Amino acid sequence: MSDEQTETGTGWPQPAGPVRPGGPAGEPDPRPDAPDPDELSPLAPHEPVPSVDEPAPADDGATVDLGGVSRSAESEASAARPVEQAPPVVEPAPPAGRSRLSTAGVMIVALLALLGFTLVVQLKTTSTDPTLGATRQEDLVRILSDLDARESRLQQDIRALEDSQRQLASGEQGRQAALDEATRRADELGILAGTLPAVGPGLTVQFSSGGKPVSADQVLDAVQELRGAGAEAMQISGGDRATVRIIASTFFLDGENGSLVVDGRRLAGPFMITVIGDPATMRTALNIPGGVVASVRGDGGNVTFGEREVAEVSALHAPIKLEHARPVS
Repeated sequence: MSDEQTETGTGWPQPAGPVRPGGPAGEPDPRPDAPDPDELSPLAPHEPVPSVDEPAPADDGATVDLGGVSRSAESEASAARPVEQAPPVVEPAPPAGRSRLSTAGVMIVALLALLGFTLVVQLKTTSTDPTLGATRQEDLVRILSDLDARESRLQQDIRALEDSQRQLASGEQGRQAALDEATRRADELGILAGTLPAVGPGLTVQFSSGGKPVSADQVLDAVQELRGAGAEAMQISGGDRATVRIIASTFFLDGENGSLVVDGRRLAGPFMITVIGDPATMRTALNIPGGVVASVRGDGGNVTFGEREVAEVSALHAPIKLEHARPVS
């Protein structure tokens, strides 16, 4: 026997491994939860008992026996481990001005689209009018100024009519106001129908023939241009001093030897139209490029103008008897 077998007193070899904690061999283990030495078999290999300072490692799911108390190492580890919870996900709030900026952007786009459409329509309208495109800048300025003046006069007429309406509804002055209004309307209709003479600022237009005589179409075009420029009363005179009042139903025909037939009456050249209205506006209308003046001068003739502070239209037209038309009551 070796020395190690003699010291144990069993005759068995001392197992290799760490020495049990406690006192020297043969003394009982002072730990309260230590196993009984008699239960240890000398034939079974001794497992090292974990010290107090070092916890014994345990496999997952293994049971550790400490002083008769058994528990699962996995359950103990899970009970001792704190439960980790995932932090809540916080979505970033949208910027406060996004909806406002989006609405403003849509409005800006809509306004830009409307502006572009308006410019396109304006350009097309301007480009499709050859007469205005060929007109000089000073003539366009004059026409615009005349239109503004005409609008101002129409606004004054509207206000006067509104005053007349209020007076008609006022009671005591109603009858007199109605009589005055009827008289004024009768005078206006008499001038338009050619049954009353008229005076006022106006213009004289003289037509002189050249290589070709002045035609009825050219005179009719001049009358239409003057009406469009605001003429209120007109008459035409010939070289023989015959004068005819021009109204809505007046017609013009070419006569013999350069003469002109107006409402069945023959007039010899040269011809002169006397018209009451705004002189500057009517003169500008006749001088539009490609208009009456250009047509007469293209045939070798000439057109001259004379502004009158007081132009007189004295020729009268016989009243027209209506056979079919009746006023609406």
